[in-house]
Amino acid sequence: MPWKETCVVDARMDLIVRVREGESVSVVAQDLGISRVTAHKWLGRFRVDGPSGLCDQSRAPHTQPDRVNGAMVERVLVLRDRYAWGAAKIRGWLLMNRPQDKIPAASTIGAILKAHGCTTPRRRRRVAQRTAPLTPCDVPNRVWCADFKGWFHTGDGLHCEPLTMTDGYSRYLLCCQTLGRTTHDAVVPFFESAFKHYGLPDTIRTDNGVPFASTRGLGLSRLAVMWIKYGITPERIRPGKPQENGRHERMHRTLKEHTLQPPAKTILKQQQRFDIFREHYNHERPHQALNQQPPARHYSPSLRSMPARLPPIEYPDDCQKYKVFDKGSFRWNHQLLHLTGVLGGEYIATLPGPTERYLSIYFGHVPIAFIDTKYVRVLHKLPKNVQREKTNKEPKS
Repeated sequence: MPWKETCVVDARMDLIVRVREGESVSVVAQDLGISRVTAHKWLGRFRVDGPSGLCDQSRAPHTQPDRVNGAMVERVLVLRDRYAWGAAKIRGWLLMNRPQDKIPAASTIGAILKAHGCTTPRRRRRVAQRTAPLTPCDVPNRVWCADFKGWFHTGDGLHCEPLTMTDGYSRYLLCCQTLGRTTHDAVVPFFESAFKHYGLPDTIRTDNGVPFASTRGLGLSRLAVMWIKYGITPERIRPGKPQENGRHERMHRTLKEHTLQPPAKTILKQQQRFDIFREHYNHERPHQALNQQPPARHYSPSLRSMPARLPPIEYPDDCQKYKVFDKGSFRWNHQLLHLTGVLGGEYIATLPGPTERYLSIYFGHVPIAFIDTKYVRVLHKLPKNVQREKTNKEPKS
């Protein structure tokens, strides 16, 4: 039972005085609103320690076998100062590199960082959800993510826009290259270098900017055409929705924190920073989504190696093939239809569409447009009222 609201120590002294004057312990305890067990506890403490025994004693254990020693505290603070990591990443690094030590829990490491003024509260942001599904990043090389880290000027005033590529599953940083321009010719050598070193991915996810996409025609760029010829599917996020490439954007934030505050004095020194960061990010830095292990432990190169020459597009025998003229048109059913100039000189194919009225246009394995056979025109997408039914339905059992 609790004590009645009054000065607790005075109430305990009142208990001692009244019992010593001959009152019953039961009566005094009931009057003070406590149990007889509590009353006898304080009588016993008074007999042993006198009036000082009536004060509340510390509830801390007499021994703390799990207390973090000074050396571990120092190691935690050094890692925080060196890498600016949070508690979970610091613990992950210690588990990998100091297995012989007794590693404290992430909450304990967090308390250490907070006690030494090493933490700042971060505002949580709500992220809008995508309605159309993206390709799942469930195995290495299923999806690569590519983008440009926003432009900046190095100390000597030169313009720099880093090209970055990551594996969506393992978060492995495949490329981080300083570039002065975001053109097709500027990026192709680095994509080809990544393909030669790591093999070919199934999909490359980007935003809708140049050179990944085009603002004209079907949105196809020369770079996307090259990817399709390698058997890679271009996948673009919705405009204004960078969270749909959130894994890559999160890497950009870490890249900025470690290499661009402030930028290096020259482009060469900035590239050296990027190279050091990429090695550290891939092989040392624990990642929360990877059970606090670095990306290198989860990444392996693709089994699809890059061919020596860009292969020609091949289609099944049951497809109707058409050659695209240099200006982007092709002849269908004795009429000239315009598609896109980036496919000039290439072959496309048509297959039955979702209904008898429409044909699907393919470039390689990727559907790029539709033919409205009623009005004989090319559509970038189907009208909303068209039901996307499969042309070959499975028979009912």
